[in-house]
Amino acid sequence: MALSFFGLAIVLFLTLDSDYTSSSVYAANSEGVEITYGSVIKLMHEKTKFRLHSHDVPYGSGSGQQSVTGFPNVDDANSYWIVRPMLETSVKQGDNIKGGTIIRLQHMKTRKWLHSHLHASPISGNLEVSCFGDEGNSDTGDYWRVEIEGSGKTWRQDQRIRLRHVDTSGFLHSHDKKYSRIAGGQQEVCGVREKRADNVWLAAEGIYFPTAESKATM
Repeated sequence: MALSFFGLAIVLFLTLDSDYTSSSVYAANSEGVEITYGSVIKLMHEKTKFRLHSHDVPYGSGSGQQSVTGFPNVDDANSYWIVRPMLETSVKQGDNIKGGTIIRLQHMKTRKWLHSHLHASPISGNLEVSCFGDEGNSDTGDYWRVEIEGSGKTWRQDQRIRLRHVDTSGFLHSHDKKYSRIAGGQQEVCGVREKRADNVWLAAEGIYFPTAESKATM
């Protein structure tokens, strides 16, 4: 298991942009580690255990933007997301993320941003969740507020969280309804405005940067 996480860290390290190569990275292979800006993670839907996923396939309806789904398998490169700050902030790579903080999630493979809006999702007719933009093109439709369940103050790997879309107030959500064609076997990801037991997520596999405080003492 340790070797597999080490291999994962090396592969991701080699594919990250130059901003990452000046800092140490660690495989997130134990519970309780902090999720910091610059971390590359998979998000697991607590109820179904599917990972938040995207790929270069557009929706056939709604916005026509890049589709976002839930993916059943753990070992998939299209389920990695880079945790980024909102635009025009002074936070640094390695800073921790407190409950209530607004973040962006950048799909590592396509470099687009996790996005939502008022278009209807394909299966359930809830709020569509897509990937949109690029490195130089991001807006408030990419803003998600981290809501930590329980008494924790900062986002850690073993904490249950909700992600609430700032513009629509929709919670990032999934369920067991699956696509039958283009994304066959993958399940719908959408936004819902109700706070429910099945819109809870956990940080799962990935790599993370130690907190700025940890780096200062190394």
